[in-house]
Amino acid sequence: MKPAVFKKTAQVTVLMLIISALLPVLAFAATGFKNLTYRDGTVSGSVYSDVYSENAQVYLYDPNGNYLGTASTATYSVYDGVYTYNFSSSVSNSYTYLNLLEKVTDSVYGTVYNSTSSSSGGHKGGGGGGSYIPSGPSITVSSDGYIDANTLINALTNNDVIELVLSGDTVLIPAKALKDFVGDKNKALVISNGNGTYTLPLYVLNLDGLADKLSASVDDMTIKVSISAADDSVASDIQAAAEALGGTVASGSVDFDLVAYGTDSTTTTPVELGNNYISRTLPLTKAVDPSKATAVVFDPASKKLSFAPALFSSEDDSNEATIKRNGNSIYTVIELNKSFADSQGHWAQSYIDLLANKLVIDGVTDTSFEPERNITRAEFAALVVRALGLDQLAGGSSFTDVSSGDWFSSVVATAVNAKIIDGYEDHTFRPNQPITREELSAMVVRALAYAGAKPDVSADRQAELLAKFSDSNQIVWAQQELAAAIEAGIVDGMTDTTIAPSKQATRAQSAAMLKRLLTKADFINN
Repeated sequence: MKPAVFKKTAQVTVLMLIISALLPVLAFAATGFKNLTYRDGTVSGSVYSDVYSENAQVYLYDPNGNYLGTASTATYSVYDGVYTYNFSSSVSNSYTYLNLLEKVTDSVYGTVYNSTSSSSGGHKGGGGGGSYIPSGPSITVSSDGYIDANTLINALTNNDVIELVLSGDTVLIPAKALKDFVGDKNKALVISNGNGTYTLPLYVLNLDGLADKLSASVDDMTIKVSISAADDSVASDIQAAAEALGGTVASGSVDFDLVAYGTDSTTTTPVELGNNYISRTLPLTKAVDPSKATAVVFDPASKKLSFAPALFSSEDDSNEATIKRNGNSIYTVIELNKSFADSQGHWAQSYIDLLANKLVIDGVTDTSFEPERNITRAEFAALVVRALGLDQLAGGSSFTDVSSGDWFSSVVATAVNAKIIDGYEDHTFRPNQPITREELSAMVVRALAYAGAKPDVSADRQAELLAKFSDSNQIVWAQQELAAAIEAGIVDGMTDTTIAPSKQATRAQSAAMLKRLLTKADFINN
């Protein structure tokens, strides 16, 4: 029996839910969850059963399956076709996932366990007649993509999460149906078809800004969401790109697109997501090893693949990747099995192999990584940009020592735009200078902030974290960043009592910190 899983997205405390009811142990006594929320350190909702129960309890687990405790016994509320029992329990607000398992006890049927599952995208129907129960109403969208504005307004007025089930590849959402809800971080649309699922929190939509770009009114504007399989030529290019990397494709290739248009449907503008990492779920063709699989973005112009943050899950016969990214493109999943001869047995081998399989780091050659070699400021900036899955910006830089012809010019421009790097007082970036542990920690913490995962560290806590290191007085300027990196579990001391802020960082240390960054941001499984 599997626990119910549900997820809250990065940067917000609201949970975007899709709940599936699976076959109970006793098929004639159907039970399940509904109206689940996880906000501000409280998990609440209802257990339902089609037979009256004397006892209904909910058990809580953390993302690793560790038992957290039992929610207060569910209290009978109402009969509305099923018997409903409400529950609420205080838990830590720091978890990205909570796992729930219900136990319903009845004098006639005995103990009935029911497992449910949810995620920010996709759903699974139960075997043996299990029915799909969304957290809000499910609206079927016709093949022409049209959805009635009043229907959507009514649904959003009474529910936080609405599922739009597409008959085709596209939904055309009237912006006027959304304008009263974009200020509510609890409101979301979950859009799905056979190709995948797209979770769209409404707060990411700047309707007025989009209308200005289109010289249209919000009432005349349409938000178009597409989830479509890549055509055969693109799929062939992706297959070739994966094989060139020594990998295999483990999913379909799906184009997720989000645009807006006004009265002229032929003129569209992309919906910019800022640093909001929203979720797309992609079905996999098989179970994968999360340490060897990676979601990737395909660039049709260069025909290259690059890393996209993703979590992998397997349940029964269903396998999927939940991709988190702040851009829209063509996505697929590939599997790689990379390693380097000179990293075998090295303390950082697991980090190096993992990030090589994720396409975040490269070897110096196909067989060597040189883990103890120093890494430059430009090289590490490139790794951070890759780890965040950012589209690289073209254009110049304000730094006097970065020119448009340098290999790192777009990387530096992207990192500056994301507020991950800054330069020196003389307006230089010093790209080829080896990076120090202090500088590296600062970049990593700023990347955490961009991803919405930076821990808050008070002045007292900062002093406490740094006090145990006898050389903390050697930190030149990044006391706050180093303390945050220590708090996040990203930076270790060189010894129990030294932090070595001015020591030049190695490629192995960089790999370790990047792996911890990705784990802390919930961008990879482990």
